Amino acid sequence: MDTHRKDLYPDVTASGGLGPAMRQAAKLRGCDTGLPPWATDRIVIETTRGFVSVDPATEERLFRLRVHIVGFAVEASGFAWDIGSTDDLGLLVEAVAAWREGMPLDQLKARFEFMKLNEFTRAIEMGEPTSLQWSGLLSSEFHRKQRNLLGRLRADEVLRNMFPSITHGAVRLNVDPLDSTSRQILVHELDGQRYEVIRAGVPGADWVEVQTDDLITYLRASLTKQ
Repeated sequence: MDTHRKDLYPDVTASGGLGPAMRQAAKLRGCDTGLPPWATDRIVIETTRGFVSVDPATEERLFRLRVHIVGFAVEASGFAWDIGSTDDLGLLVEAVAAWREGMPLDQLKARFEFMKLNEFTRAIEMGEPTSLQWSGLLSSEFHRKQRNLLGRLRADEVLRNMFPSITHGAVRLNVDPLDSTSRQILVHELDGQRYEVIRAGVPGADWVEVQTDDLITYLRASLTKQ
């Protein structure tokens, strides 16, 4: 941690890192954040409402709280959004613990004024963010190149129930966005008539070329395999 950061986070520095500082603060507050005992500076906590990460700002004292879903690593291109930031480490750990315990969003907002809980966050609480995610991707100019493929997938009555995201230009379909171990598949469009498909997270899996007429059937079968 650099000199500027030490001035901003003396409590973190004195504890030996953000992880130890959060564990100490949680113990003093009598709450459980679920933070692994080995975590030091990189904070990622798995909850039933996504992976929660804490990132200290460098320009001012501020602990930024984010949520990531679809089971991706924080650095990957999974879906992630900010849910608030505070300079108070004690309030931070209380908020993380309350999120992890499943406190309703209205209660979270009332108790922790720094939290920002938007439409997508509320869809997560209801356990069904999928429809909102499809709409967001299909209306996104940034993902315009994937729009035709997204439209083809969403038109299917089975595949539209899978959670979509974009990973390095490929469409990722996930059976359960809140379960990091659920079945996932990547679809990459080659030329409008041919696609490459791979089951994510399966040891030894390789890309398979699939023709347009066979795409939906192949994806359905792949996503139902155990």
